[in-house]
Amino acid sequence: MSGCSIDPDQFVASVKPLLEATDLEGLHTHLRRNWSNDQIIAMLSCEHRDARKVAALALSLVGGTCCIPAIARHLRDPDPIINQMAEHALWSIWFRSGNPAANAELARGAQHLNTRDFDQALAHFDRALAECPDFAEAYNQRAIAHFLREDYARCKADCQRTVELMPCHFGAWAGLGHCHTYLGDLPAALEAYERALQINPHLDCIREAICEIRKRQNLENRA
Repeated sequence: MSGCSIDPDQFVASVKPLLEATDLEGLHTHLRRNWSNDQIIAMLSCEHRDARKVAALALSLVGGTCCIPAIARHLRDPDPIINQMAEHALWSIWFRSGNPAANAELARGAQHLNTRDFDQALAHFDRALAECPDFAEAYNQRAIAHFLREDYARCKADCQRTVELMPCHFGAWAGLGHCHTYLGDLPAALEAYERALQINPHLDCIREAICEIRKRQNLENRA
């Protein structure tokens, strides 16, 4: 079946019972067994709205890094549900894009980050990067830990490494903008924020930050 196009109605009908039962493990197995990533990605652009939503959910479960550019394009989807689900799919893929050991360390680090245990979080993120040196999300999560500790120089370095590895990582671009703002480099902050917004136009807080920087620049120019 992997060599055929998907019938949208059949796709939704086959997945709906698993969704209603919240059987994520069964859904993951079903998707892997029946369709390729390319087929599911193609569904994101079809006219069948329910199929597009199911495809976005499917990619959050089974999509790999090869799917990221196609999913990122749907951050600009005119349907707000689709662009929200595309964002969720990207975060899901980013968090599992290392090897199994690195993914496990990242998950542990994120748990410690949520409880503001920054030392433990950083230790796990460091171990994730030792396991997988090109793991973009490990750099991004470590950047968040540095930011919350107000270590903006280290945060900036990790954000830069994240966007080198994953240019569409709007979260890291936004983080880079925050770092530049705190470090007093408003032109660089504005550039980073604009990159984040180009990728994901639904970041209202970043749009507000851009407006604030432009106001500050206008005041400085008048002074």
